[in-house]
Amino acid sequence: MAEVETAAGRGAAPAFGRRREVLIVLPGLLLALMLAMLDQLVVSTALPRIVGDLGGLNHLSWVVTAYVLASTITTPLYGKLGDLYGRKRWLITAIVIFLIGSALSGYSHSMDQLIAFRALQGLGAGGLMVGVIAAIGDLVSPRERGQYMGYMMAAMMIAMIAGPLVGGYITDSLSWRWIFYINMPVGGAALIYLMRTLHIPLNRVAHKIDYLGAAVLAIGATAIVLVTTWGGTQYGWGSATIMSLIALAVIAVTAFIWIEARAAEPILPLHVFKNLNFTLASGMSFLLGLAMFGAMTFLPLYQQTVQHASPTVSGLLLIPMMLGATTTSLIAGQVTVRTGRYKALPIVGGAIMTVGILLLHTLGASTSRWTSMSFFVVFGIGMGFLMQITTLIAQNSVGPKDMGVASSSRSFFQQIGGSIGVSIFGVVFFRALRSSLNSRLPGAGNLLGSTGVNFNPQTVLHEPPVIRDAIFFAISHGIDTVFLWAAPATAIVFGLAWLIKEIPLRGRPDSPADAPTAEPELVQL
Repeated sequence: MAEVETAAGRGAAPAFGRRREVLIVLPGLLLALMLAMLDQLVVSTALPRIVGDLGGLNHLSWVVTAYVLASTITTPLYGKLGDLYGRKRWLITAIVIFLIGSALSGYSHSMDQLIAFRALQGLGAGGLMVGVIAAIGDLVSPRERGQYMGYMMAAMMIAMIAGPLVGGYITDSLSWRWIFYINMPVGGAALIYLMRTLHIPLNRVAHKIDYLGAAVLAIGATAIVLVTTWGGTQYGWGSATIMSLIALAVIAVTAFIWIEARAAEPILPLHVFKNLNFTLASGMSFLLGLAMFGAMTFLPLYQQTVQHASPTVSGLLLIPMMLGATTTSLIAGQVTVRTGRYKALPIVGGAIMTVGILLLHTLGASTSRWTSMSFFVVFGIGMGFLMQITTLIAQNSVGPKDMGVASSSRSFFQQIGGSIGVSIFGVVFFRALRSSLNSRLPGAGNLLGSTGVNFNPQTVLHEPPVIRDAIFFAISHGIDTVFLWAAPATAIVFGLAWLIKEIPLRGRPDSPADAPTAEPELVQL
């Protein structure tokens, strides 16, 4: 850009020429943002085919977990590295890492390879969203920023609606490998466009990056996810492996708290948790991620086997849920803007989402597509009331100087909840599946072994009727069990929402009327 926005000028609206330059670079930023969001949503509808080709049914959850865990851990680091060494440099680096991971994921010939390369993809994805948001913050004043955040929200909604459909269509028309290869031209276009149009002068901010805290956090989070994934399946709960991982997790979490209490710039400042509203919002985000990411991962498998849907149709069946979430998210935003009140929204959302999960718990081998779609709508409506409001509560619970911490922390808890949820529910699903197969066909469940069979939806349909019906019943039972286990998480969200204290929302930072309330009321624990 032609000039660096100074602290004194942050409250003023940018000049027309500067606005024009921002609009020129905006398509590249939105393309990078959609690249990260679409990848996760596109993969979901292709998972049954991936398992069919590579095997390892009980490792299905790790295709999601590896990506989410890697992106969650690296997100806070990208923000500070961008401040220190230049926003553009680290956004470009994130895109390159993401594209390398995409190419290798498409080339994978085993489930272990795919999981490793998805983790590499996640290392890049962690810098995409934070890089785009931070770039907008560098280029646009707070007064104008809401408009551009609206563009970002529109791009995210398009990704939510189109992702499952695009993933299904590509899997049907080409191969599941192309859901990764398609990132190459899209990401390449974003990379070239941003290299040519994004010009942010390096206004270096001195930071002491909490590398030690990030490393210990990564160790602790990985140990926790491994315990939830391996415990009771590949290793007994009392085995040396699981007990060692539990010990490692406890040591890492304890060390992380000790490090953060003493770090000059902690990756997760502990003082923000003195505010009850922030703590509640973080807990709700964790449980929301656990229920949302954990439970929804297995729906495409049910749709493509039990309901005989192609990957494309499977994506279409999920659109009502995304539309429900998008619609209520917009409604919640308008209600908050017009009334300034928000406490009722997470209460309503938690209640509706719990009802939706209990309805999904009733899915069976004979449930029609229209019935299941109506259940998806209910679930999506509840989800929409919660997704943005938890962010709003977290941000409004801290002072302006901790705004970035509030946003990244809330996102971290939702993502880590999703990682743990996918792992736990993967174990629950596999155990229920094996138990159900044994009850229908004695000994059949034992054939799954420790890695799972190749449940390719196309081959299952050609099995003898007795075997096919047993598999359909077992998958339905596994899905039902997953949603039953997820229901308490959303019920707790409903309960936590009642404890929120409604603090008046702050206006624009440059509004004189808001000056006396720059720091929110603290609700001490």
